[in-house]
Amino acid sequence: MLSRKFKKQLKKGTYFILAAAILVTGGYLFLRWKNYRKIRFTRYPEFGIVMPESYSIHGIDVSKYQDLIAWEEVKAMKVKNIQLGFAFMKATEGIGNTDERFNRNWKKAKDNGIIRGAYHFFIASKDGRMQAENFIDKVELETGDFPPVLDIEQLNGTPASELRKEAKEWLDVVENYYHVKPIIYTNVDFYNRNLGSEFDSYPLWIAHYYQLQQPSISRGWLFWQHSDEGRVNGIINQVDFNVFNGDSSEFRNLLIR
Repeated sequence: MLSRKFKKQLKKGTYFILAAAILVTGGYLFLRWKNYRKIRFTRYPEFGIVMPESYSIHGIDVSKYQDLIAWEEVKAMKVKNIQLGFAFMKATEGIGNTDERFNRNWKKAKDNGIIRGAYHFFIASKDGRMQAENFIDKVELETGDFPPVLDIEQLNGTPASELRKEAKEWLDVVENYYHVKPIIYTNVDFYNRNLGSEFDSYPLWIAHYYQLQQPSISRGWLFWQHSDEGRVNGIINQVDFNVFNGDSSEFRNLLIR
């Protein structure tokens, strides 16, 4: 039989534990709310980079590294005549990985009227078909979306010939599934050294920074990633900026019907 004094002490201890738990939970929720507020209302007076204003259609690409994005802020931001109209977002990587922000980014971008595209980060040392199946399993493309994108930028110790073989397998599997030709993303140097003419028939999204007018590549291209240091309302971290190489009619014709 417990003594009355011991019961009283036990009761006080229980109240103390409950109070501590409430404080810890409340503090955690407050920090989450504070961080959400911080993300939601992060605003910049300008994009923070030199913009190639001769192009009329501008966009960004994002992944988990941009953290939680307030897409309504992204859509609303306008500097002079420049307003962001499209966004590519990382969906998958390798055989089994999914970007933790993809599902939210995919939905919220569409909800806010931003044309969206999904890309797969290619691991050269992994099977191309299995990587394609990973992307197909996670990405449902709809009317008005961009074609699927294959991001190829690393050899991972793999011979270039093997990279080309597995990348072509990914492209073939994905094209057969979605019935649209995929876009390739890479940088100028990597394309020239490791891909080349074998992939010239694919639409190209090319990265080449610190250029004033266009990327320095001899073949045609659709998108140019011209900076990785941009600033956008609604996004805390720096973000990649892109332009589309064409007019609004050509832009619409690129989208999935």
